[in-house]
Amino acid sequence: MCGIVGYIGHQKASHLLVNGLKRMEYRGYDSAGISFLENGKINILKQKGKVENLDRLVPHDLINTTIGIAHTRWATHGFPNDVNAHPHTDNTGNISVVHNGIIENYTAIRTKLKQDGYSFFTDTDTEVLAVFIGAFYEKVNNLEEAVRMALSEVDGTYGIAVLSSYEPDKIIAARMGSPMVLGIGENEYIIASDAAAIIAHTNKVIYLDDGEMVIVTREGFITKTVLNEETKRQIEAIEFDIQQIEKSGFDHFMLKEIYEQPETVKNAFRGRLLIEKGNVKLGGLNSVIEKLRTAKRIIIIACGTSWHAALVAEYMIEQLAHIPVEVEYASEFRYRNPVIGPEDVVFAISQSGETADTLAAVKEAKQKGATVLGFVNVVGSSIARETEAGTYLHAGPEIGVASTKAFTSQLTVMALVALMLGRMRTLSQLDGKRIALEISELPEKITKVFDQLKQIKEIVDEYAHAKNFLYLGRGFNFPLALEGALKLKEISYIHAEGYPAAEMKHGPIALIDENMPVVFIATQDEIYDKVLSNIEEVKARKGKIIAIANEGDERIKLVANHVIYIPNTLPMLNPILAVVPLQLMAYFMALKLGCNVDQPRNLAKSVTVE
Repeated sequence: MCGIVGYIGHQKASHLLVNGLKRMEYRGYDSAGISFLENGKINILKQKGKVENLDRLVPHDLINTTIGIAHTRWATHGFPNDVNAHPHTDNTGNISVVHNGIIENYTAIRTKLKQDGYSFFTDTDTEVLAVFIGAFYEKVNNLEEAVRMALSEVDGTYGIAVLSSYEPDKIIAARMGSPMVLGIGENEYIIASDAAAIIAHTNKVIYLDDGEMVIVTREGFITKTVLNEETKRQIEAIEFDIQQIEKSGFDHFMLKEIYEQPETVKNAFRGRLLIEKGNVKLGGLNSVIEKLRTAKRIIIIACGTSWHAALVAEYMIEQLAHIPVEVEYASEFRYRNPVIGPEDVVFAISQSGETADTLAAVKEAKQKGATVLGFVNVVGSSIARETEAGTYLHAGPEIGVASTKAFTSQLTVMALVALMLGRMRTLSQLDGKRIALEISELPEKITKVFDQLKQIKEIVDEYAHAKNFLYLGRGFNFPLALEGALKLKEISYIHAEGYPAAEMKHGPIALIDENMPVVFIATQDEIYDKVLSNIEEVKARKGKIIAIANEGDERIKLVANHVIYIPNTLPMLNPILAVVPLQLMAYFMALKLGCNVDQPRNLAKSVTVE
């Protein structure tokens, strides 16, 4: 959510900054701006809309500066317009600030500053922070100290970069709950909220911790806490390359990432699956193996698509390991005084590893004494550093806002965890080997799902006029109904709801008529016959039935209007295959309706505010 990039070095800054913003467009935004120093003055250009609009606005040929900061904004305080776009300045115009996050006590600070004679021209909390820094600078005449003093008095989350004509060869950045990364090049430094803006220039980075700031000059950098204690940060390597954040011939990132799933699922279990032993080795969990072995309860916290993966994980772990599992929305968990303690293990699932609510829930669980483990995709992310142990998904960068390959990687890793826990407890080696073998065959089976592309496109053409969809499933497939509905909502803006199929009779059945497409995930398992009965109930009310079914299922043809077949596998692994046609259906529906597939309105890839 939002993007920050800053540069100080030997190259012309304007092109580099704007291109950095383009690399972060997938995060979600509504306006863009740039601030640079030239002839001893702060210059700001900003505009509502896409980065390409800003690119046209910036006179690159006339700007020779080698220092600047830039930003893409996702509105929190104030409408998305030119005025509220970042960067913002203090009242003198000599200090420029870009900011991700929310300053929760900005109203009180603004009121006090107004009483002291300061003026405000926008509706944003960020302008308040800029003016606040300026007010401190008037007292201490030192930019670093002014930033530090201002940040010590704000509540909330922030990732910021500060540029000033008072100290023209310096950029200061800081973070609290919103990621900031420093890229270290050859006689140049790039500050960003996302490594995607850095990788074209260097793969050497340091990740700031909460409450930490970095002071960057042309000669080098210093890291310290907001409390003025110097810190030492380890230089790390970005683990992806520039090709992974390119479309590689696909029309959209989402389609590319759907088609990457055979490889990303393989990456999720590569080197971890011990087929002959019917077991799993997850090196990132070695330090907590005994805690997992003796766990009385597992609580999984997540948001959005990751929450749907958590629901599937609940079924997997309870079935294989017989450990009670609870799944919680991270946003609710952190505020309801959860009853947890040292015997509980908490799993935090997040693609970005920066999800604000999940990160806050992690800290709450740690405070209450639980063992907290992270399952994230982004190496070096906040949740990865905040948790005691964990496992990376290895899905590679996911650029499309609607999560696809990260979801199937989450399901794969959760299947590995369930198998490992099961083998620790009651699961036999023979059963473990059978499950491990099925997991190893998933990439090839996902590839076979792509053979259904023509059928999926025909379904989209027939139902593109529909205003509502209903998605239904039972058991392992109930969370998949939620995920399928979410994908359709996210990128095609068609209203869709997911339900347990049996719950349809308790309300949603009132909506069903000849104009209602109903998607059933109807794979063959122990409750398959129950799902067929639910399909008959919809058919009796003239609903249009789209079924996701296993290969060889002839009974489903008798009751469904359309059938999309997936290969046979274990019921617990069906969601990894069945979600692929749901992703493709949402993609082609959005394409048919002319929607922005990769950057759907109002959404952000990494949700770093509450």
